[in-house]
Amino acid sequence: MVQQLTLRLFHTESHVEFVLTLIYAKCDAIERIELWDSLYAMARDMDASWLVGGDFNVIWDEEEKFGGLPVSLNKIDDFRHCINTCNLFDLGFKGNIFTWWNGRAEEDCIFKRLDRCLANVEFQQTFPGIEVQHLSKTGSDHSPMYLKCDIETPPIKKPFKFLNFWVEHATFKDVVKENWSADFSANPFILSNQKLKKLKKALSLWSKATFGDIFQKIASMEEVVMVHEAEFEANPTGMNRERLQKVQAELIKCLALEEKY
Repeated sequence: MVQQLTLRLFHTESHVEFVLTLIYAKCDAIERIELWDSLYAMARDMDASWLVGGDFNVIWDEEEKFGGLPVSLNKIDDFRHCINTCNLFDLGFKGNIFTWWNGRAEEDCIFKRLDRCLANVEFQQTFPGIEVQHLSKTGSDHSPMYLKCDIETPPIKKPFKFLNFWVEHATFKDVVKENWSADFSANPFILSNQKLKKLKKALSLWSKATFGDIFQKIASMEEVVMVHEAEFEANPTGMNRERLQKVQAELIKCLALEEKY
């Protein structure tokens, strides 16, 4: 179709078939309705692992946009409804959250996350090790997306980072109190170790739900600062200096949150 291309592929390593739908959505919300309808129709009869990815030309929420006019929820509701109804789930990503830049500067500078990869539960079960990475924009206003489909989930060991600003939040002590407990008896060393493991996991989940992904925000703000720095160097006006200082202050705020004990 005009806004999507769907293929049925065979994975030689896992010996399973899966459906791949590549998206190139229209800019106009009314024209995108045809795309959503085609996804509805496929989802009703989908009997295989299903991966859907590409340029949807619409964001999911306010955090996926920087600059420009305030987000109109009416324009994204149809997208959200389609994805939820089709039982598709965002696969997440590594790298900068913004996959598109309008190429402009000053007050017209806008960044958005327009590109994403979604999949149904069957696909995620077949390829539990799938990883999506947003690459640098080169020769395009969009970031390429690199997909790595692994059948086995690679072991991931992320170092725990205690962030200073956690203690200032009203619910921090409640999270610690609730999770600093054990339902078994053991020697003090084992007991303390198990309590710490439980608390680390709880704090990590609480932080992401409460503050979002701080490190992802830093990567995104760094790109925004680079664009404004280039604009100021090319046209060093007082207004451009003011805009650069504003985004630099936001980046510094994110970096301050990253500091840990």
